[in-house]
Order: sequence, then C-alpha cells, then structure tokens
Amino acid sequence: MGLTIGVDIGGTKIAAGVVDEEGNILSTHKVPTPSTPEGIVDAIASAVEGARAGHEIIGVGIGAAGYVNRQRSTVYFAPNIDWRQEPLKEKVEARVGLPVVVENDANAAAWGEYKFGAGKGHRNVICITLGTGLGGGIIIGNKLRRGHFGVAAEFGHIRMVPDGLLCGCGSQGCWEQYASGRALVRYAKQRAKATPESAEILLALGDGTPDGIEGKHISMAARQGDPVAVDSYRELARWAGAGLADLASLFDPSAFIVGGGLSDEGELVLDPIRKSYKRWLVGGNWRPVAEVIAAQLGNKAGLVGAADLAREPDPIM
Repeated sequence: MGLTIGVDIGGTKIAAGVVDEEGNILSTHKVPTPSTPEGIVDAIASAVEGARAGHEIIGVGIGAAGYVNRQRSTVYFAPNIDWRQEPLKEKVEARVGLPVVVENDANAAAWGEYKFGAGKGHRNVICITLGTGLGGGIIIGNKLRRGHFGVAAEFGHIRMVPDGLLCGCGSQGCWEQYASGRALVRYAKQRAKATPESAEILLALGDGTPDGIEGKHISMAARQGDPVAVDSYRELARWAGAGLADLASLFDPSAFIVGGGLSDEGELVLDPIRKSYKRWLVGGNWRPVAEVIAAQLGNKAGLVGAADLAREPDPIM
C-alpha cells in the first residue's frame, strides 16, 4: 500500500491527483483536454508527472467515460473520444513508467463514494450519477461489480420507454433521456412554452424565451417557487425514482447514493426521488426500503475512486 494517482478525464480538463490510503488528495495537476486520442494520452502523462513531483507513487488509476474491459486495460468504446479498442493502459504505462489500471469513470466515482463518502458503513450500495447523462456503479459485498466483460452498470441505457426518445447511444427510450440534466432542461422548456404564465420567474432568469432556459436557471427558479421549475424537478424525480425501484428489484441494496451535478441541489431533487422510489417499489409498504442519500465527494469522487482502485487486486485473479 502507498500513494497512488487518480486521473479524471473531463471534457475541458484532465486532472491528476496524488491520493493517500484515507482518500485525502495531497496534490493535483490539471491540463487542458486535447481533441485527439493521442493528444489525450500525452495530456494524461503530463498531468501524472505534474502531480507526482515530490511523491513516491506505486500506481495510477484512470477514470475513462466509456466501456472498459474486465482486465482494466482497454477502452472498448468511448462516446465522446475516438477510442475504439484503445489500449490505454499500455500506452500510459509506457509514458509514465508506473503500473496503470483503467476504470469506467462512473465506477470510479461510485467506489470513491462507497469507500470515503456517503457509502461508508454500507456493504451493498448502488450509485447513480445524475449529470448531463446518467451513469452508475454497483458495489455488492464490498466489491465493485464490473460484470463478465467489464461493462456492467450502464444504467443510463436501460430502456425505460419502448420506442421512446432517441438516445445518443442509438437506442430509444433510455433512462437518461428521462432522468438527467438534459431531460430537466427539456421538461422546463416544454412547460414554459405551454404555460409561460407559470414560468415568469424562470423566464426572467434567462433571455425571456423558453429556448433560453438553462439548468442553472431551473435551480434558481425552483428555489423561488416557480411552478414550472418545481414541476420540472418533480418530473425528473418521477423517472429517477421509478428507475431506482427497478434497480432495487435487481440488487436489493441498503442504500442508493445519488451523485452528479443534480445531486448538488440537495433535498430539492432528493425528496421527490425518495417519494417516487417508494411509490414504484414493489411491496414498498411491507418491505425494508433502501436509503436514498446524496453523494458527499462532489467532483472529487472519480479521481479519489480511480486512485484507490489502483491499489485493488486485479479482478480477474
């Protein structure tokens, strides 16, 4: 055991941080995210070298948005980077001279929350991240469950509505089309167009038109009691809670941890999610009900989780 580095690949920046065994970040280094796959490898190496200065490092964990193989080495497919069967572990190891593991970024965030955040004290938790899209992670029996091929917990692409809204993945009716930041903005715009008299506060925060509504406006307006903003959160929560009820039937966790940008709104979003979850949970009036709790680590969860997973034994062994 010792110090490891976690790497979080974001849309605009790549952050690397030295993390100790208690989940404390000792130093960080950030670089802009390049537009090419090879540029990203160079940037990861640069971020790692910047963060490791003055520290004795035993390994690196990289959180990557995409399908990562069970061996934690290759990105099968990434939606926002042109990675197809990308041997990321091999390439980064050659650049930094340290052992590297590659993890799905939502898995890494889930592990960070389980080990050092809201999941402490639980053995069986399901994490979902409500951000621009919807991701997640599965921890059962104190172990991160990746599935046989390594690509489990892609919760955002469970089909909630047959022949529903087209998703960026190419399918239709995916959960993240109904419970995500994008969905929230869509709900607000639709409602503001239909009943502008009920969206006066919301519209005034933007450019005065439904098309000018942004996520930050919905949050601000909801806290001021704007009917359209409040109703938009309730619609998102209805879908989020219904999905958690389905996951409870599959995994029966003791807690659901809700992370991502939308979780920053606290009870504004969590309270209606809990109510929807209880409403749709089969036998909900007669069975134990898992807690629905907010994530605690914020945008540090992925970096901390990736760093800690670099200490975990190879899951194939």
